[in-house]
Amino acid sequence: METFKDKKISLLEDQRFQNAMNYFNSEDWYCAHDSFEELWHESIGIERNILQGILQVAVAQLHLERGNKNGATILFGEALGRLNRVGCSDFGLDIRRLCKCIEHRLYSLQNNRDLDLCTIPRLSKNSEGET
Repeated sequence: METFKDKKISLLEDQRFQNAMNYFNSEDWYCAHDSFEELWHESIGIERNILQGILQVAVAQLHLERGNKNGATILFGEALGRLNRVGCSDFGLDIRRLCKCIEHRLYSLQNNRDLDLCTIPRLSKNSEGET
């Protein structure tokens, strides 16, 4: 099977990516992690960094489900650092919005605030015309 890397198509056009986004947005963190990890192994450059950051968010959420706040805090911090470093607007996802959500969750974890008051991480495409 050819991958997005072989065909030079956008990762956003890869059906596996769409499936991974659906898992992520439906809060199926384990399946999201597995799906993004498969793509991460095939990726290079900026896409690889973005996928790793998204993977870390999914695993952080999985840690929270299992009561591991320390693990979630570490992974949210790593994801935020990774996603803030890359120029993500060309990738087609609204990474800024995701980062704001992660920042709020990380702040809440670090300050023992109620995470139920935070939004759940979601992946969305950039609005048309957004750079």
